Amino acid sequence: MKRTRLIISLIFCLASAFYAAAQAHQHEHTASHKEPVVAPSFAWKLFSPLGLREPATIDTLMLNYSRQSVPSMVSSAYATTGNLGAEGMNMIFHERKPMSDFFFRDALEHWMPTYDKMRFYNTRIPMTLVSFNTAGGRENAQERLSATFSGNINAKAQIGAMVDYLYSKGSYNNQATKDLSWGLSGSYIGDRYQMQAYFNHFNLLNKENGGITDMLYITDPAEVQGGITKVDPKTIPTRLASAHTRLWGEELFVNNRYNVGFWKEEQNENDTTVTSTYVPVTSFIYTLRYKSAKHLFTDMNSSEIKDYFDNLYLNPEFTRDRTTYWAVTNTLGVSLLEGFNKYAKFGLAAYVTHQVRRYNQTPDTLDRSNPDYGLTPFPEGIGSIKARTTQQLAWVGAQLTKQNGSILKYNATAEIGMLGEAAGEIKIDGNATTRFKVLGDSADIEVFGAFHNEQAPFMTKKYLSNHFIWDNDFGKQRTVSFGGELGWAKTDTHLRASLSNLQNHIYFAADGMPQQHSGSVQILSLSLKQNFRFKALNWDNSVTYQTTSNDRVIPLPTLAVYSNLYFIFKIATLHVQLGVDCDYYTKYYSPGYQPALAAFTNQRDMKVGNYPFCNAYINMKLSRARFYVLYSHMNKGLFGGNSYFSMPYYPLNPARFQMGISVDFAN
Repeated sequence: MKRTRLIISLIFCLASAFYAAAQAHQHEHTASHKEPVVAPSFAWKLFSPLGLREPATIDTLMLNYSRQSVPSMVSSAYATTGNLGAEGMNMIFHERKPMSDFFFRDALEHWMPTYDKMRFYNTRIPMTLVSFNTAGGRENAQERLSATFSGNINAKAQIGAMVDYLYSKGSYNNQATKDLSWGLSGSYIGDRYQMQAYFNHFNLLNKENGGITDMLYITDPAEVQGGITKVDPKTIPTRLASAHTRLWGEELFVNNRYNVGFWKEEQNENDTTVTSTYVPVTSFIYTLRYKSAKHLFTDMNSSEIKDYFDNLYLNPEFTRDRTTYWAVTNTLGVSLLEGFNKYAKFGLAAYVTHQVRRYNQTPDTLDRSNPDYGLTPFPEGIGSIKARTTQQLAWVGAQLTKQNGSILKYNATAEIGMLGEAAGEIKIDGNATTRFKVLGDSADIEVFGAFHNEQAPFMTKKYLSNHFIWDNDFGKQRTVSFGGELGWAKTDTHLRASLSNLQNHIYFAADGMPQQHSGSVQILSLSLKQNFRFKALNWDNSVTYQTTSNDRVIPLPTLAVYSNLYFIFKIATLHVQLGVDCDYYTKYYSPGYQPALAAFTNQRDMKVGNYPFCNAYINMKLSRARFYVLYSHMNKGLFGGNSYFSMPYYPLNPARFQMGISVDFAN
């Protein structure tokens, strides 16, 4: 089976390479004929809350293409259950998002389509990007197939589609993942009316193994195997065998904008032709956003749940916890646009947002007074938790932006809660970028800051399941953060510094229960990105130093490093990147993981870290085809020791070969 899979992958790579070469030949042939010049393709992303457009890139670069096939691609310090497509948490604090309204999503968000990852394309001619990655054999197969399509109906209208299927059995027992996401999108950018819309669906199914039973199987296998030093990862026993997590849902986003302005006529210098251009002055905006998510945790093995979990509140024979969430958000705004005359140096908008949220939890239907059920009594002071909760919320806000100009750009958004649970909330975010000359070089500087005073997520206040129940009266969380970043293009140097103060921070304790820290925690983060070039030799480095004033509340590795040493060269028309990259972070009390909650917990039993995870790779590009061969975790057994854990009882994947290809089937 492994040989067959390898042959199929090679055939696919060769066929795609031949296709790319044929496309290149056809392009050279047609280029000799004078044809109309096609404008270059471009992409954009959305900027909240009114759907402003920001430039984005189209993913066709060869550089570091292979990195997407290992879990550590998310971050140089990543706490993960191990498998590609499985739960994880970014341990670089300034890259981490705050807890969402439905915290079950947070651990898997990297593998699902989200608002901030959404891209729209104007490709002039149809574009289809297809990518296929594969690794492992029959017992530990890993495959990922993804495709992105975009095509223009005309110069103003565009439609798109995407699909992403990831299937991985995992290197260890009972950790398989099967993730499927797909979506449709479209946009119309006219002079007066503009629309951007998408619909995305995701369905993520993960087996939960609870970690291996003994870390000695990795650190000292001879100790637990009677002197046998070699261990097959698939023979290592795990703490759970029948548990599954499923997360599925969808998101619909429709942004409408109608511009009011005037026509401006200009006469061409070379002839008497008059060109009319519509200059928008004011925009009226309406945005509809619907999102939903459903979390299901199951374990039908009665003896397993009794051994692993401390409490059985709803059913002593099996667990089937189902929690759902949906939210409908309507936003109305009016905006005075930037640039309609020489004095309009910025854009100014005001808006109002209304949202309806609905939470549904596992109902308690049993007669708890019957001792024959063998249920754990509810904690003292907790009577019952409502199975259904509906919230009505509203905010008003304003936004100041300057998106054009070569010297100064900025944006600032302020929002105040007016209704329901949101009443009294304050959210202020802003950043500014500028460019100046330093020692004959062009330097970029960005400053940013934020102040948030927000209600605790509802699910941390009230929750009922077979193994966990809580009824908390948490107060508002307050966060103040600010910092800046400097970049020098000539030396390829980037410096970043940020300071955050978090008050009333909510986290999950070692027992899986949410806790609110009454005091403040300060986080200082300093990052340096320095890339070196000498002819074909390249050395890219990213170093992050971070310190926390209370590592019992927010544990972080003090130092995290990503280093990538490689050569770039050409063989005829084949572009090649050949190198080795490594992730490393210092030892710290990493999070633990609670599978029934899909949540990461603070623990003080053991530290992990101080281990380099290295990959040897070769990335290649031939015309429109990119392909790679990767030997991940190449240092296993060579250097670094054997403590390759990102969390207690969750080892990183062992060494193995991986390969993949991506083809741009542009017509």
